[in-house]
Amino acid sequence: MGAGPAGLSAAYELTRHGTPVTVIEKDPHTVGGIARTLEFMGCRFDVGPHRFFSKSAEIEALWTEVLGDQIRPVSRLTRILYRGKFFDYPIRASNAFLGLGPIETARCVASYAQARLRPVAEPKSFEDWVSNQFGHRLFQIFFKTYTEKVWGISTSELSADWAGQRIRGLNLVEVIRNALLPASLRGGAERAIVKTLVDAFRYPRRGAGQMWESVAARLAKVGHPVRLGEEVVAVRHAGGRVLSVVVRDGRSATLDVLGSEFISTMPIRELIAKLQPAAPSIVRTAADALAYRDFITVNLVLDRADVFPDQWIYVHDPGVKVGRIANFKNFSTAMVADGGLTGLGMEYFCFETDGMWGWPDAQLLDLGRRELVALGICRADEVKAGMVYRQPKAYPVYDGEYLGHLAVVREWLRRALPNLWLVGRNGMHHYNNQDHSMMTGILVARNIAAGADFDPWLVNTDAEYHEEERSEDGSPTAVRGGRDVPQRIAS
Repeated sequence: MGAGPAGLSAAYELTRHGTPVTVIEKDPHTVGGIARTLEFMGCRFDVGPHRFFSKSAEIEALWTEVLGDQIRPVSRLTRILYRGKFFDYPIRASNAFLGLGPIETARCVASYAQARLRPVAEPKSFEDWVSNQFGHRLFQIFFKTYTEKVWGISTSELSADWAGQRIRGLNLVEVIRNALLPASLRGGAERAIVKTLVDAFRYPRRGAGQMWESVAARLAKVGHPVRLGEEVVAVRHAGGRVLSVVVRDGRSATLDVLGSEFISTMPIRELIAKLQPAAPSIVRTAADALAYRDFITVNLVLDRADVFPDQWIYVHDPGVKVGRIANFKNFSTAMVADGGLTGLGMEYFCFETDGMWGWPDAQLLDLGRRELVALGICRADEVKAGMVYRQPKAYPVYDGEYLGHLAVVREWLRRALPNLWLVGRNGMHHYNNQDHSMMTGILVARNIAAGADFDPWLVNTDAEYHEEERSEDGSPTAVRGGRDVPQRIAS
């Protein structure tokens, strides 16, 4: 159920073991889920930027097996845009101070000094913790706006524990020395203050969706084509096992799809609601309580060959709604048919219940155009046209109660329906990267086809970003958890 990275990886692994598989996908046209690629006016747009990078040699090998020479290396450049200036990402305070100028830098230093002299005792919120570490002024510039755009929660309500996990190793005293002293006087202070995120990755020539379009083609070649345009409307079970799923096609006809094992990538909330007979009320209540963050991509075609050199930029200006802008031409030149054009994907984070979710496409396209102009990225007359894509349930929300709700659902499914497997980001309500989602599908496929006993819930247990820290000579050093998700302060 679902032809995203987790579902298609499971199906592909099953065919490797000679196990027949049926893949059902609600979308009538496209596979790939959140990792799909859209096309408009000769420009290709991912649903948000995707990188192909994994610590898992097996996942890297699978990408190579499927794509061959269609997957290419990319040198990463991502920065922060704030008040018309670009700043390094990850943040390097020496670069930040130089970009902010002497007056703002002096204010930041004074704010930092004040925070060190009179820190918030026992900081409980993200805002308190970051302000203690860097001063309230730097917090407002580089941490507050983007965090609140993405999660829709005030930084005064987010847990300080999340901040401690996300932000490490930045010593402002050392950084100020680096920024202000000539190189001859820095001595040991010139060593790297913040370890870099992965500075290179791979990317399919025609977008992230090319990987999943290629997997779907391989499945079709061995007699198991993805059934597009079929929506699961019920999951029927009896005697402690799922027996079939009921699907509805584009003509509103319904039919049963039988099977011996069932793999779901649907959001848990939707899966539990479709069970027939219904799950116990305590399970339905727990599933209904799982929350999601959604987003809208406003994809614009610019009549301009060069816009900015980054693959994507984080927008920290509080005066605009956009949170991140991807320049897909800088992932691969094949993402635009005409080299004189540029395709930009603008991400707007929201909830389906927000008014913005229901805005007409024309209003969203006008917003995107106006915000590009306000940010100084282009002129209004350079925006030729655009398309809007709404992605529901893009991010599982880790609120203070989600683990308890998830435990209720998992335990009941384990006992009541052992042949129903959960995989992927939404299928497990687990904030996975693409490679994590792929691995959950692969492990479940091996359990089914080869009688293995892998636990897919252990994939990404430490919430790792799959980012490597590197030493001064560029060699890998420690790997730290980074794919963390904020939580509200416990009441």
